Parts: sequence; structure tokens; C-alpha cells
Amino acid sequence: MMPSVRNTAIQRLIVVSSIVAVLFFAALSVNAADLTVGGLSINLLGESESEELSSAVQILVLLTVLSLVPAILIVMTSFTRIVIVLGMLRHALGLQNSPPNTVLISLALFLTLFTMMPVFSKINQEAYQPLVEKTITSVEAAKVTVDHMRRFMLRHTREKDLAVMLDISGTERPKTVEEVSLTHLIPAFLISELQVAFQIGFVIFLPFLLVDLVVASVLMSMGMIMIPPLTISLPIKILVFVLIDGWSLVSQSLVGSFF
Repeated sequence: MMPSVRNTAIQRLIVVSSIVAVLFFAALSVNAADLTVGGLSINLLGESESEELSSAVQILVLLTVLSLVPAILIVMTSFTRIVIVLGMLRHALGLQNSPPNTVLISLALFLTLFTMMPVFSKINQEAYQPLVEKTITSVEAAKVTVDHMRRFMLRHTREKDLAVMLDISGTERPKTVEEVSLTHLIPAFLISELQVAFQIGFVIFLPFLLVDLVVASVLMSMGMIMIPPLTISLPIKILVFVLIDGWSLVSQSLVGSFF
């Protein structure tokens, strides 16, 4: 029962954080920037009269964004493709729990960092550093960040998948990159990543499938029907994978597929 309880708690946390974020940004877009509660005047836009309150609200937004980092990591970066391919590689080898999920996810996180480094560098230079130096506002920094993430996802999204999402929602085709809504782009990006991940996984499965077929044919010809083919093919596949330095090849191929 514990895993289900934890999953429910995480889902509730994500939902509540999303609601808080939506309400906050909706409040920022309201023309009436001042709010009076119990005789206390609150400036939501962070004017000079409420510097301390503005900092507190920024901390609240930061904590809200941090709670949504796992969801953002899955739906807007290369993490999905990488972790699926690593999981399919483990199944192709015939291993059940080795390497464990923690190791695969950790490796996927580092590979995701390497593939997303050019995007993160641009965001740091054009959004975060100017925001720290107070040359741009937080809204402008958010727009720059979203624009870079949008361009990254568009580069790796198939036009067919984006068209499907637009047709499902009944939305007209956008004419420029800036007009592409994240509501349509994110699911289209996820579908494209799943498609590419399964294509890579199929290519990975083929040589291991060949080893299984050869071992099964040899055992059948020798009349050793009672011996499971996996008992013989598993060490052979592991040996071949180690000899060709498979982990390095797969990691390089995954990172290279984004450049």
C-alpha cells in the first residue's frame, strides 16, 4: 500500500502547486496591482513600496516551480527518450532488475544534462543573469526561457505529431514559432520522443534477438529441449555487450541524436 499512497501524495502536490502557480500568474496579469487586506496594502507587482513582500512572493514562486521540476523534466527535455531507451536496453539483455532503476535514472539525468546544456547556457546568459543584474523583469526572463525551450522542442517534434495535436484541439495552424502554444507543443513533443525512443529500442533489440535465435536453434539441434535458451544466451549477450563497450556506444548515440 505504501507505493500507492506515495504516488497519490505526489500527484496531489503537483496539482496543488499547479493551481498556486496559475493563480499567482493570473494575479500578476490583473490590471489592479494593489490589494488591501485588513488595512495592509499589498503590491503584487513588486513596486518599491513593497520590496520585502515582493521577495517573499518570488520565493513562493520559486518553491512552486521547484515542486514542478520532475514534471517539467519529463515533458520538456530529452529525459523521456533517454530513460526509455535505457530501459529497453535492459530488457533486450534479458536482465530484470540489473542495472536497478536508480542507476538507469541517474545515468539518464546526466545524459539529459549534457544534451540540454546548450539550451541551459542560453537561458543562463539571456534570462537568469540579466534577471540577477535587474536589467530585465521576471516576466521578460520567463518569456525568454519559454522561447528557448519552445525552440528546442520544435526542433525535435515531428510536424505530423504537432498537426495531430492541433487537429484534436480544433486549433488553426500557427504561422510563426512564437504562435505555437505549449499546450499543443508539449504533447506533440512527447509523442515524437516516444516514437524515436521505440525506433532506437528496436535497433538495439535486433542483435540480441539474433543471439537468442542462434542459441535456441543450437539447443534444439542438440536435443537439449529442457534447457531454457535464456540460461545460455544471457551470459553470451552480456559478454558481447561488454566487449563492444556497449554502454559508451549507447550513451554517445543517445546524446548525439539531439545534435
